[in-house]
Amino acid sequence: VQLQASGGGLVQAGGSLRLSCAASGGTFGGYVVAWFRQTPGKEREYVGQIRWRDGRTYYGHSVKGRFTISRNDAVNKVDLQMNSLKPEDTAVYYCAAVYSYDIPAPVPRQYDSWGQGTLVTVSS
Repeated sequence: VQLQASGGGLVQAGGSLRLSCAASGGTFGGYVVAWFRQTPGKEREYVGQIRWRDGRTYYGHSVKGRFTISRNDAVNKVDLQMNSLKPEDTAVYYCAAVYSYDIPAPVPRQYDSWGQGTLVTVSS
């Protein structure tokens, strides 16, 4: 599948933003979809992932309790709801996918389809 991430923008600290990852050329059925983020000079950081077949989700420590990943079956999208945003959440956010029954390790090399990234800027 080809992925397209959208929804980034500028938000004040404490605010919320919702990102979406849309699939084209196929559906998310059988896939695990993840979100990563990256700032200049740093490695891509795991945000969380969802297994499409059962909706099970996992999150990185830095976002747990503030971010929620969900699937939208009707439009074949995965959403990332980000609440209580902090300046340190500023990054380019990428969605990624891999066709897998099991949950892959939360590292970029486990994923073979990537969206183009969407910039989230949180001002203090």
